[in-house]
Amino acid sequence: MAEHRPIRSYVLRQGRVSNAQRRAHETLMPKYGIPFAENLLDLEAIFGRSAPKFLEIGFGMGETTTVIAQAHPQHDYLAIEVHTPGVGSLLKQIEESGLTNVHIVQHDAVEVLQKMLPPDCLDGVHVFFPDPWPKARHHKRRLIQPEFIALLCRRLKQGGYIHAATDWEDYAGQILEVLSNEPQLANTAVDYAARPEYRPLTKFERRGLRLGHGVWDLVFKKEAQK
Repeated sequence: MAEHRPIRSYVLRQGRVSNAQRRAHETLMPKYGIPFAENLLDLEAIFGRSAPKFLEIGFGMGETTTVIAQAHPQHDYLAIEVHTPGVGSLLKQIEESGLTNVHIVQHDAVEVLQKMLPPDCLDGVHVFFPDPWPKARHHKRRLIQPEFIALLCRRLKQGGYIHAATDWEDYAGQILEVLSNEPQLANTAVDYAARPEYRPLTKFERRGLRLGHGVWDLVFKKEAQK
């Protein structure tokens, strides 16, 4: 019987890697990267301290992750991305900013959650502007699905949160439905939340807002089961 092949929420595109990104990837990944392995991580040992731990899923070119980590040195951030240009970009920013509270896994987020993260280890999860897969036939590829949210909840501590943001209204509606239907989660707002101060505006978001495009933030907390 053939093994079930999971639907991927991303496509590995052959994007151009700049010389600076390639150098950063080659020289800094051993310092800040964590190789994928089917072993549970000891996050306190990796970061060298006991501190709140946050997961950044799909960090793009890393600007938002860098700003958040700089503004919250008391927190630790595990950042996941599959695309090499973005990984190289964030590595370069980590080194230039002197950050000690960010580590990177370049791998599929679902497998990292399944194989590398122990239960109840995260204080928060950020999923900012995931690929919207706008065509209806591709909606099954969207990252925010019930099974994925249930998996995230198993890795969240009580009181931990999931914060998603998107600029696609129909995806926002899907995310709201999925998060609302997860029994372990409670919405911190009525439907959509105001953008929390810790999430900086990206340059693309600023441009979109100027053009009248919407952005939807959703923040749900894990509550004790009654």
